[in-house]
Amino acid sequence: MELVNDSTFVAPEGVYSLTEDIKAPTFGTGTVMNAQQSQYPTRVSTVTIHFPGPKAAGSAGLAVLLGGTKDSKAKEKEKEKEKETDRASNSSSEHLDDQDTFASPDPVQPNDPLSPKPASPLFPPTPTQTGKKKSILRPKHNIRTTSSTFVTRLHSVEGLNRILTSKQGDVTFLFYNSGKSFFWTEIGSKTKDPLARITFSAFPTCHDVNLATASPDRIDVVIGFSTGDLVWFDPLSSRYVRLNKQGSISTSPCLSVHWVPTSHTLFFTCHADGTMILFDKEREDGTFTRILGSSAQTPKPESEASADIGHSPSDFSSDWDTLSGIIVSTPPLLAAKAGQSGSNNIHSPTGKEKPARNPVAHWKVSRRPIPDFTFSPDARYVAVISEDGYLRIIDVEHEDLIDCYASYFGALTCVAWSPDSRFILTGGQDDLVTIFSPAERRLIARCSGHSSFISALAFDPFRCDGRTYRFGSVGEDNKLILWDFSSGAIHRPKLQPGLHRFSLSSTFELVLPKRGETNDPSSPPVPDASGTGSPRYHPAPSKNEAAVLQPVLIKQLDGDMLSYLNFLRDSILSVTKTGSIKAWVRPLAPARHRHPKNAGTLSI
Repeated sequence: MELVNDSTFVAPEGVYSLTEDIKAPTFGTGTVMNAQQSQYPTRVSTVTIHFPGPKAAGSAGLAVLLGGTKDSKAKEKEKEKEKETDRASNSSSEHLDDQDTFASPDPVQPNDPLSPKPASPLFPPTPTQTGKKKSILRPKHNIRTTSSTFVTRLHSVEGLNRILTSKQGDVTFLFYNSGKSFFWTEIGSKTKDPLARITFSAFPTCHDVNLATASPDRIDVVIGFSTGDLVWFDPLSSRYVRLNKQGSISTSPCLSVHWVPTSHTLFFTCHADGTMILFDKEREDGTFTRILGSSAQTPKPESEASADIGHSPSDFSSDWDTLSGIIVSTPPLLAAKAGQSGSNNIHSPTGKEKPARNPVAHWKVSRRPIPDFTFSPDARYVAVISEDGYLRIIDVEHEDLIDCYASYFGALTCVAWSPDSRFILTGGQDDLVTIFSPAERRLIARCSGHSSFISALAFDPFRCDGRTYRFGSVGEDNKLILWDFSSGAIHRPKLQPGLHRFSLSSTFELVLPKRGETNDPSSPPVPDASGTGSPRYHPAPSKNEAAVLQPVLIKQLDGDMLSYLNFLRDSILSVTKTGSIKAWVRPLAPARHRHPKNAGTLSI
């Protein structure tokens, strides 16, 4: 049941009310979006930071009379360093520095994923895991004084430093893109103007905040662009570093970016050419060149070559089966050993020590664009969706494809992983939200309620307790839908003659099949495109074989097309393509559910 009101809606737990409507300001450009802008809709990143209260004023004592305290001297040295880097950033240009050229070895198809492999230490231990304290570098260039033509305009609210120093308690910052601008604002602030607005010469397409390093002193934000460029930005210090400058590693548009949950410096990007690239924000760019063997130089058919954005037909092998493996091209000068030793340098074949450079890793996952991906909570696996209509589960440590699930129809557009690692959600052009169990390697249910493409979906971490899972979705039909997933909420399909009965109880008990076993031992592996059995590929069940989940709430919103959804502790954010963000306050601010200690660990 729903109240007939544009500013409220009723869910099982109570009434949600519209309390804030944030709209991207325009400076003389109007609100009409051109065709290129509409390709990169508004996305939102949030972070909540606890600011300590004001310190009690006291006498500094004899230290002040003798020339200042250690803290004051350290601050003076830091200011001097900042001035030096400012001078360097003023002279920085769009030209690439002399860089090492990394040539990747011949792309090798991964072997059977069920066989053990030596671990590839892509993610070195963090300082907290090793027990050693390591200073975290900050961005070098001052965005206010830079001469770079990539940054075309910067506008910040008057008295920004005073506003930040006066913050106390928990403050939620919101970052979003609209057109060629990137905005930084505060949720619940009395002032409607954003704290800062940065305009670039390219379109910001995606961004993410590093929750592991966020503090009152720093916020690490990474921004992806339509040109493939990346910007590591700290809004508190107004400093930035540009990576993949002028497409030195990839010229394909960056469609999504996420920090590695267990790392302070690493982040993954996915691109329109079907590749995923691992970057280290503290490394300089290297020139990444792929060297192909003779077997990979056979031209593909024109139908496949046209789908490979940004690559020539001879770029990838025509016999590469995208459903059974990924192409891993690791730079030979990868500083994996250096990461283990705590150094960021590597030894070249000449014996000289040289600084490690990006990329850390390079994967070719699909021949079609990759709209989004998400990490499992323990960062051991990554769920990747593609416009070819497949969900792929990749073992990050071994850089290996584990499973591949087909959509019911059309391309996939969004993906989410549950806070306890048990379930994965996908949405796509089939107007369906689909629930998968990666541990059981099967589809659990389909969610029917949308009448157009799904734009975004997300779990509500504050209403997931291990027995019932709340998640939401928005689509191009301008519907905001809430779902409650539990064993009792699923409607089992009507059994047709010849279909076997199945039970959902094992899904919640997580009785894991052994490696190499399927849920139905009598069914052989489904043949792949080459005609051989592939244990990785899972075809889409028919409607009669899949359970159905009905929504608990459907809210039809007016205005521009919805593009994004985010759950906060006190509210739900709905976002449109043109940058209109609405905050719907919760009936009550629920306490975060505590999961078991091992709930975030997944075994596949």
